[in-house]
Amino acid sequence: MNEFEAGDALKRAFRDHPAGVGLITAQTPDGPVGLTVSSVASVAVDPPALSFSVTRATGSAGGVLHADSFVVHLLDARHAEIAQTFAVSGTERFTPEQGWVTLPTGEPLLRDVRVALRCRSLHQLEVGSSVIVVAGVLDAHFGEAAEPMSYIDRTFRRLGEQL
Repeated sequence: MNEFEAGDALKRAFRDHPAGVGLITAQTPDGPVGLTVSSVASVAVDPPALSFSVTRATGSAGGVLHADSFVVHLLDARHAEIAQTFAVSGTERFTPEQGWVTLPTGEPLLRDVRVALRCRSLHQLEVGSSVIVVAGVLDAHFGEAAEPMSYIDRTFRRLGEQL
């Protein structure tokens, strides 16, 4: 299998593998930036750390990668529209209707999210055109939990019944 075929096989393999949905936001000198990710994972409890990956180091992803700190929001089904908005370049973001506030430390926070983790990058590893970030958790903001959401086959979905 050549590299092109292996890349297509990887996409096909993960298309039906559900993932949680995260929204990462940061404040930059040019204003707030944010992007939707489906790669947030817990890494360690001591020290508290998580990981995620971004596809390019430009635009919103570049802003997050260069920020002193950022917020990783773990989204649920009520945030599907915001997840879609932040997944597409050029969409209107950080509007008052979306429910944003600014933390005392400067980062944008989605007010009604079930959990938001303020983080600082510990390690960044370039892999092709992607960057894997390992981030230390600085503090957490908890809200009301709602129905979980996953990303599968390029769509946001509510989770089904418990097995």
